[in-house]
Amino acid sequence: MNRPVAPAPTPHPVLRTAARIGWLALALFFTAFAVLEVVNHGVLALAAAVLFAIAPDLTMLIGASEGGHGRLSPRAVPYYNAAHRFWVPFALVVAYSFGPVNWPPLFAAGLGWLAHIAYDRAFGYGLRDRDGRRRG
Repeated sequence: MNRPVAPAPTPHPVLRTAARIGWLALALFFTAFAVLEVVNHGVLALAAAVLFAIAPDLTMLIGASEGGHGRLSPRAVPYYNAAHRFWVPFALVVAYSFGPVNWPPLFAAGLGWLAHIAYDRAFGYGLRDRDGRRRG
């Protein structure tokens, strides 16, 4: 017996605003850190940071003609959500910081990716539902 799932309660507007300000502060921190890495390590770090700051949104091109206004194609949703999860690039940055890998462009790429995700959250673009609509 399948019961309809109740929609998640929406948080109070003050909490939403505070969360967005927090994400913006985090985005600015990651951007400044990525710029510092580029200054210290050069063009290859710049290329990696810019590529990974843009790459998560390339998942929106999957089935681009199938989505409607403001919606992704349902085929693109798993890829989009996977590319916009915070923990994957965070694990990359931590692995670089404490692991045996010592290639600065990898660190810059992780910072660019984290900045992208944080800016998306700050401006209200989050993960997507199965049908391609924005969550919450």
